[in-house]
This record gives sequence, C-alpha cells and structure tokens, in this order.
Amino acid sequence: MDVGMLWFDNTPGRSLKEKIEQAAAYYQKKYGEHPNLCFVHPSMMNDENSSPGGMEVRTAPTVLPHHFWMGVEREPSLTERSGQHI
Repeated sequence: MDVGMLWFDNTPGRSLKEKIEQAAAYYQKKYGEHPNLCFVHPSMMNDENSSPGGMEVRTAPTVLPHHFWMGVEREPSLTERSGQHI
C-alpha cells in the first residue's frame, strides 16, 4: 500500500469490526474504491477479530491506538515481482 487514509475512532462500546467498517464506508465514498487493507495498533487486536468486509487487518506498532490506516494494496506488476526496472 503506497497511499492510505488515516481514520480515528475511540467510540466506547463500538467493536473493532464496526469501526473498520465505518472507516471503509467513508473511504469508499471519498475515493470511489473499497479498501482491502487496514493497519491497526497491536493492542487493538483480540480473539473476536475477523476480516470485516473481506479486508485484511494487520498490526503495526507505528499506528497509534484507535487509529486505522487503510487503503488498497495492489498486486505487484510482473517487473516489480522479478526485481527488474524499466
């Protein structure tokens, strides 16, 4: 993911899944594309976490608690995968 959107949500009583789904809906509306990757602080993950809306959720210690960094992770091109540059 090269570019993403940072979202903040510390609403008490709202699950991580609900927070990610709300952020993804805003992303979709703003950018016209559904995000497929979301980074969260490791402390936010728990046993009930799933992939909301088919989105992959990864942890990153550099993302602050209650923040969600989401965007679209694209498949690398053939030249990028082979390490060749044109």
